[in-house]
Amino acid sequence: MNKPMRNPVGHAAEHDGPTGLAFIPGGDFTMGSDAHYREEAPAHRVHVDDFLIDIAPVTNRKFKEFVKDTGYVTLAERTPDAKDYPGALPEMLFAGSMVFQKSSGPVDLGNPNNWWDFVRGANWRHPAGANSGLFKRDAHPVVHVAYEDALAYAQWAGKDLPTEAEWEYAARGGLDAAEYAWGDEFAPGGRQMANTWQGAFPHENLLADGFERTSPAGTFPPNGYGLHDMIGNVWEWTSDWWSDGHTADPASPCCIPRNPRGADEAGSHDPRLPGIRIPRKVIKGGSHLCAPNYCRRYRPAARHAHPVDTSTSHLGFRCVMRKRSGI
Repeated sequence: MNKPMRNPVGHAAEHDGPTGLAFIPGGDFTMGSDAHYREEAPAHRVHVDDFLIDIAPVTNRKFKEFVKDTGYVTLAERTPDAKDYPGALPEMLFAGSMVFQKSSGPVDLGNPNNWWDFVRGANWRHPAGANSGLFKRDAHPVVHVAYEDALAYAQWAGKDLPTEAEWEYAARGGLDAAEYAWGDEFAPGGRQMANTWQGAFPHENLLADGFERTSPAGTFPPNGYGLHDMIGNVWEWTSDWWSDGHTADPASPCCIPRNPRGADEAGSHDPRLPGIRIPRKVIKGGSHLCAPNYCRRYRPAARHAHPVDTSTSHLGFRCVMRKRSGI
């Protein structure tokens, strides 16, 4: 197990949130878990090389700089093309994004439509809909970014999006096989270590962590590598295509996978939607909506599938740089 180390490169003023990159020393670690959701299994050993990763998720302030410099228009700001969504009603093809709506009471947890709405005019500039804005939210993680939006930002910044293995290795902070990014206890001494949901989701948020929705990047303690918000606050995109589980360890102990990548694109499609072939990427880290009664994915090993064309109010990203890729 690597010794935890902190090596951040610079911090902005407090109101901007932490900025810069942290050096992550390469090594072997146990990826996945056999103790939770089946898609996290099997736990297996992998190796990743040295890389650099953003200390915190990309914030609204940083995304504004990108848009100002490039004129980029995010997917949520564009009207969908009808040919990409066969069978969709014309009145449903409008620019918008998925926004969490707190329910008034207990609901069927098997139906996400009970708390998600596709809201006209919702995008990174207007996180709750057309009439909302970013007042006092410059230091919050940018949300309502689809995969292509996150990748466009990364390329503009001279970086890339992390693989699932890189992301998970960094999130562990040197604590190999620990439950959380800080150890094995969720709230040590009663201290909230991340922005998650306390109470009965989706109607009761006790706000023990002080936040109803997103929090400014860097509000909660960093992990052993000096990284903030690897757990909770917003889910984060990775570059790996989704698969329903990990590949088991190779038969020979000499051959631990090095810098593994996910499945192929064809295998990432949702089999429940055979008529709509939208590929999915792995997202990591959980968000402020993860709650014990619904989603215990606020752990480094946890993973979830997300369509590349879908942006939401609880999904953002951070970037990496790799020597081996020439960056």
